[in-house]
Amino acid sequence: MKLGYLFSGQGKQFAEMGQDLYQQEPIYRQTIDEASQILGKDMSDSKIFDDPKNTQVSIVTMSTGIYRILASEFGKPIGATGLSLGEYSGLIAANGLTFKDGLPLVFDRSQYMAQAGAHHPGKMAAVLKANANLVDEACRIGSKKGPVYAANYNTDTQIVIGGSKAGLSDATEYLHEHGIKRVIPLKMTVASHTPFMQEASDQLEQRLQDVSFQDLDFPVFSNTTSKPFGLKSVKTTLVQQLVKPTHFNECLKGVLNLNPDVLIEVGPGDTLMKFAKTIICNAKTYHVDSVETLNQVRSNMKLVK
Repeated sequence: MKLGYLFSGQGKQFAEMGQDLYQQEPIYRQTIDEASQILGKDMSDSKIFDDPKNTQVSIVTMSTGIYRILASEFGKPIGATGLSLGEYSGLIAANGLTFKDGLPLVFDRSQYMAQAGAHHPGKMAAVLKANANLVDEACRIGSKKGPVYAANYNTDTQIVIGGSKAGLSDATEYLHEHGIKRVIPLKMTVASHTPFMQEASDQLEQRLQDVSFQDLDFPVFSNTTSKPFGLKSVKTTLVQQLVKPTHFNECLKGVLNLNPDVLIEVGPGDTLMKFAKTIICNAKTYHVDSVETLNQVRSNMKLVK
């Protein structure tokens, strides 16, 4: 049976996430305890785990714990991708980056992003049922008032734009004038995956000089290049990821081209699984972010076998 994995990004984190897994799953508990040692804070405490300052490391820790359970029971996948932050979970899962090196790196990345966002505040909005050409044109028109960019190409018909308040407003108006009814403002104070993150990208470039990467055990598709991460270019790609748009849709197609029988979203929420259902996907799709969803996968995988 061929498995593909999708690693969650930010946005669907929830209160008390992972607490049930910590209580009931020894491999998960061991992962959280390991994270506590690496970070020097008690990641088993939901107040610490749910603290917005720790969101990025918490999601990567949770995803790693769940992946380790699944890997111990079902083996390695044939390929994976993640949404933005989820790429770090994917690199750790594929042994391209150690958990010990990866967690402090992710924590520092989150600090750089917060700092860049404070210096260059931005807004983001999801554009529904519009093609890329129309969105790109809306950003070009909007940029006459203030910088605005396409930030996330999530599916063929869901694209997130981000940038200045004035630019976003004009781009939104252009989209409405051209028949796009739904442009949904997101609860974001930073414009991720746009040049607004240049300061964070520069800091990450410096930080990555001290980090070692290894050959991956399986391909992990990069949102920035839409191709599997390569050992020689992984650092450059992660630096560019903060300022360039994500192409999750292309990464998803890359994983599906490997013909997995089962596609599992690992980490909080089921957003990526829903994205997968918008394209022709013959694989069975599941997500795991709780004991209940983990047990559903266990029982369904017995049937698949």
